[in-house]
Amino acid sequence: MREMPPVEDLGNGMWSVPVPIPGNPLGYTLVYVLASEQGPVLVDAGWEHEDSWRALADGLSAIGTGVSEVRGVVVTHFHPDHSGLAGRVREASGAWIAMHRADIEMVRRIGSLDSAAQDELEAGQLRAAGASAEEIASYSALRPRLDPPALPDRPLAHGDLVDLPGRKLRVVWTPGHSPGHICLHLEDGDHLFTGDHVLPRITPHIGLYPFDDAGGDPLGTFLDSLAQLHDVRAAEALPAHEHRFTGVAERTAEIIDHHEGKLDLLGGLLGARPATLWELAAALPWQRGWAALPVPARRMAASETAAHLRALERRGRAVRRAAPGGVLEWTAPAARS
Repeated sequence: MREMPPVEDLGNGMWSVPVPIPGNPLGYTLVYVLASEQGPVLVDAGWEHEDSWRALADGLSAIGTGVSEVRGVVVTHFHPDHSGLAGRVREASGAWIAMHRADIEMVRRIGSLDSAAQDELEAGQLRAAGASAEEIASYSALRPRLDPPALPDRPLAHGDLVDLPGRKLRVVWTPGHSPGHICLHLEDGDHLFTGDHVLPRITPHIGLYPFDDAGGDPLGTFLDSLAQLHDVRAAEALPAHEHRFTGVAERTAEIIDHHEGKLDLLGGLLGARPATLWELAAALPWQRGWAALPVPARRMAASETAAHLRALERRGRAVRRAAPGGVLEWTAPAARS
């Protein structure tokens, strides 16, 4: 677990409040508090947990405000370590919740599935990936069930100004990590809140799910989103994890190079013999090694591998087919009959 940093005054009416993610190696989400003429606005809210709620409330108190005074919460994306407490803040203060409309649709979709439908979807996708019956059973038994986040009441689009009286906080749509991920450019302070899109040392998970989604290309979209940040001339990046940093353009170039290298590595694994998603993911290097990964982590690795395969397909470097039984397989283009 990462050591929690302190609540910090960043100047220019901005503070960072670390909110823990219990049991997660990321350690915490950095919730940013922006002062305005009509009350503070939060960038992200943190994980839904009593320890997290206490840290958020104590952090706001430490900077001279409180949950009841929050005007609004702008959520960079729908993932639970960012959106989880937004609903509770709204209940306590009457605050609005804003999110990109594409992620609002994700929240609606998640909320429409009951447990049985979720189980069937996950089991079917694992079968399509080539996972074993034992792994599928293990995943169904272990997968934690999270309630969907509160439905936001203010949809956002690229270029919108967030409701932050007396200041200019502009939405930069950066899909990839999620369909509606946004960064936020504080134009009156030359800061860029990057959510999970650009982090100083690690790279965000970029996954394709469902694995057989015919229209999605999250990695290609992510790489395009990284490139557009070169036009946002922000002096400092304020990410949701790790720490603040400068040199956004240099860091985005490093992340692009990382994914291009992974694409080349994965492309080199393809040949004439069809390989399943599970086989290809197992052949890639992972920090803990495939054999040591629990099944939920293997599912995430497979999702990331699927996103890279989709990018290779779009570039004409991989061919996908559905084998008998619905299992997905890939070959190199030269092997296509």
